[in-house]
Amino acid sequence: MNREYYSDSIAAFLGASPEEILGRLATNNDFALEQTQRDAWLEEIIILKSALLPFNGSIYFEYSIPRMGRRIDVVVLVGSVIFVLEFKVGETDFASQAIDQVWDYALDLKNFHETSHDCFIAPVLIATQAVRTDPFVAATPQNDRLLLPIKATPSMLGSVIESALQFADGEDIDPKRWEQGRYCPTPTIIEAALALYGGHAVSEISRNDASAINLSQTSGSISSIIRLSKETSRKAICFVTGVPGAGKTLVGLNIATTHIDKESALYSVFLSGNGPLVAILREALARDKVRREKESGRKLRKGVAMSEVKSFVQNVHNFRDECLIDLGSPPIEHVALFDEAQRAWNLDQTSSFMRRKKNKPNFNQSEPEFLISCMDRHPDWAVVVCLVGGGQEINTGEAGITEWIESLNRSFPKWHIYISSRLSDSEYGAGAIWNKLNALPNVTLKNDLHLAVSMRSFRAENVSYLVKQLLDLNVEEACKTLGNVNANYPIVITRDLNKAKQWLRSRARGSERYGIVVSSQAQRLKPHAIDVKTPVDPIHWFLDGKEDVRSSYYLEDVATEFHVQGLELDWACVTWDADFRYSKSGWEHWSFCGDRWNHVHKPERQNYLKNAYRVLLTRARQGMVIVVPPGDPADKTRNPTAYDPTFAYLRNVGFEEI
Repeated sequence: MNREYYSDSIAAFLGASPEEILGRLATNNDFALEQTQRDAWLEEIIILKSALLPFNGSIYFEYSIPRMGRRIDVVVLVGSVIFVLEFKVGETDFASQAIDQVWDYALDLKNFHETSHDCFIAPVLIATQAVRTDPFVAATPQNDRLLLPIKATPSMLGSVIESALQFADGEDIDPKRWEQGRYCPTPTIIEAALALYGGHAVSEISRNDASAINLSQTSGSISSIIRLSKETSRKAICFVTGVPGAGKTLVGLNIATTHIDKESALYSVFLSGNGPLVAILREALARDKVRREKESGRKLRKGVAMSEVKSFVQNVHNFRDECLIDLGSPPIEHVALFDEAQRAWNLDQTSSFMRRKKNKPNFNQSEPEFLISCMDRHPDWAVVVCLVGGGQEINTGEAGITEWIESLNRSFPKWHIYISSRLSDSEYGAGAIWNKLNALPNVTLKNDLHLAVSMRSFRAENVSYLVKQLLDLNVEEACKTLGNVNANYPIVITRDLNKAKQWLRSRARGSERYGIVVSSQAQRLKPHAIDVKTPVDPIHWFLDGKEDVRSSYYLEDVATEFHVQGLELDWACVTWDADFRYSKSGWEHWSFCGDRWNHVHKPERQNYLKNAYRVLLTRARQGMVIVVPPGDPADKTRNPTAYDPTFAYLRNVGFEEI
């Protein structure tokens, strides 16, 4: 299947009539051809026929970028350069969002298209009604052959192409080889939800190289379990485990979109107890739906769009409350996918909530046990899919994977259990899990259900291992892993927050998102204008643009582990407070109360604090800066002795200081 609607050599393009080219574009167009789109294509064709007259190469119209759910207007291969052309038909100026848009397209090819990695890529923005501009050809500071966006008028496009060719060196690009290059993207969870909801297959938006279990393979394994359960009238539970950023949520979203039809017997529901994630995904889907309708010449109110997408991603607490209304009726869905299942509540937390909020004083089930019991009401078959992160429990009463296993052992011994034999990390409490599983009769091992390679940090997949080694105080191994990671995934440390902000801004290109993340217990960062008690709207923080003061780009509002778990940034600033301190005897755990720091003694709360930093340190896709403030000898709550050992530890591991 071709990625583009039209492709040919430049010579053949110049020799064809505009009507012939339009006909091929219209034939391959997935949607009804609007007059505005036809007119835009015609104007692009006329401009390009003039601009490309002196050149040889290849041309591609409407080149698909499934990770972004969009198409590049035109890609042109000339000499050693890939030109990414974005036309703004009828526009007189070069809007900053349009500049970021063409830069994003070029970055996507640079990062994820195999045969574009090592090529010069020139993003060019053409405002068709602009009178004049001063085209400027230059490389980005990263010096990776991606040029800064170039602004051009239609009459200047030919000279812009000539200038870029003079700037670049290297061998001419072979169009056939370039076309055959694999597209191996690693989308953010927001991009993935938009693409899957828009009809793209998971294979189009995820890596398929040998170093990672293909997400299609994992999704296929779950689908086969669902079909088998239906055909044999059995009840089954699958545990999808993996390192942070490995794609567990993406697998769940893929199953949900595959079985999104409510009339189907295989209808599935994607459930998450992560309130910010649910709100952000719903908002992103609704905004995208409105945008697509507007581009097609139709109006759609955001409220209507929101009502349509709500069934795709649901809050697990709404599902739970619905099941409390009639304790005998099964839910409409035969398949329930629980994201971040490790965060489901234990018996004490669930009982307390039910007593205080739901007026059920004698409730005696943990959240995992109750959720399984809801699906067990089906008289024939049901499947529960638990997407479980190790070392990701960050709040009081979160039970981890162990409580799910104990619930099965205690109340549902006949359910069929599917789990990977590769589940061995200490973060999962793996030893205790295997002891409990051995007592159950219907356990099947399927290694496809464990995702061992992080895809979040597409520049260096071992970041999650580095963070684990760092938090486990395994200095020797952390030093080795850092050596492998640093070449493609920069991690730097500093005592100066302003330097960290400058570093973030200098690294990010296009609309690559950056922001400051801190522990929810980091209460002595106020002198640095960071107050974790100030409410932050995660929708604005994660979705709004550079012009909005509420967005992460402004580097004013900060997000905590509760806001960012399950989500990601391209570049992150992790600001480290005195709540989690390094000492020669190990990590020290502190909580600020009133006017002083107090030791945290409970092992459970100590674990939550360690996991909070695990979440924060694994949010960045491309690189991060860690800030450990210098403290202040005049402030007993910010004594340098609370910060200096942590910074010295990080420097000893080998992180570069800025």
